[in-house]
Amino acid sequence: MGAAVFFGCAGIAFGPALALVLLTVAAEPLRVIVLVAGAFFWLVSLLLASLIWFVSVHLSDREDAKLQYGLLVFGAAVSVLLQEAFRFAYFKLLKKADEGLATISEDGRSPISLRQMAYVSGLSFGIISGVFSVINILADSIGPGIVGIHGDSPYYFITSAFLTMALVLLHTFWGVIFFDACEKRRYWCLGLVVASHLLTSGLVSL
Repeated sequence: MGAAVFFGCAGIAFGPALALVLLTVAAEPLRVIVLVAGAFFWLVSLLLASLIWFVSVHLSDREDAKLQYGLLVFGAAVSVLLQEAFRFAYFKLLKKADEGLATISEDGRSPISLRQMAYVSGLSFGIISGVFSVINILADSIGPGIVGIHGDSPYYFITSAFLTMALVLLHTFWGVIFFDACEKRRYWCLGLVVASHLLTSGLVSL
C-alpha cells in the first residue's frame, strides 16, 4: 500500500514536469544547462531565506507562539521575494548569455531564444521547488501506517501531490511571464507575478 501511494503521488506531482523535460528539454544541451543552472539559482534563494528565518527565530522569544507564527509567515514571504529576485538575476544572466551566443554565432542569431530560456528556467524553478515541498510527504507515504487510520484525511497525500503539480506548472508560467515582462518593461506584469506567487504561497500554507 505504501509503495503504491508513493509512486502514485510521485507520478501525479512530477509526471507532467518529467514529460515536459523529456519532450522539450532533454534533447537540447543548452536547455539542459539552463535547467540545471535555474535549479541552482532557486537553491541559493532558499538558502538565503532559510538563513534569514533561522537568525530571526534565534533572536526572538521562542516561548511566544504568536511571534513564532508571525516569523514563519515572514519567512515564507521573504522566501518568495528572494525567489523572484533570483529569477530576475537569472534573467539578466541569460540575457547576457543570449547576446554572447548571438555574437559568436555564424548567422548572428542565438541557438536558443530568450522565450525558450524563460520556459526552461521557469520549469527548473518549479521542479526544484516541488521536490523540496513534497519530498518529506512522499517519504512518509511509504509507511509504516495507513492513511486516515486515526481520523485524519485519507486524501492528504494525493492532495499534496496535486498541489505540487500545480506549483511546478505555476512556476513555469511565472517564468515565461516574468522574462517577457522584463524584456518588454511591463512592470505591472512583474507585480502580478510576485503578487500571485505571494498569494499562492499563503494559500498553500493555510
